[in-house]
Amino acid sequence: MIQSRPFLLQVVLPLAAMVIVGAVIFGKQAFSTDPVDQEIRQAIASELGTSSAVELSQLQKVQYDYGVCGRYEVADADSGQAPFFYDTVNDRLTLNVDSRAYTAHCDLASGHSGHAGH
Repeated sequence: MIQSRPFLLQVVLPLAAMVIVGAVIFGKQAFSTDPVDQEIRQAIASELGTSSAVELSQLQKVQYDYGVCGRYEVADADSGQAPFFYDTVNDRLTLNVDSRAYTAHCDLASGHSGHAGH
């Protein structure tokens, strides 16, 4: 039993602690995604002045996870999908693809070298 105690203290206990910490970190990130998506939907609806449902797609975290680029579509509009950038730190929404905030973060994230395809 004397030999198993050092193994338990030096290997099993630190390994168990790392698994617990990893589960807490990844679990927190999994739960924190939905509120950000909801914030983005509300910001888009508010900016457009609509009470219709807003669907998000092609979401991509940028700026070290402090920003989100993607596309949105308003349920009752015939305009199709449009791009957006959302700054999660300052809660700022950018719908203008020619704006500095959008081109600085989203064009580089998607690999575009200009405005082609927007």
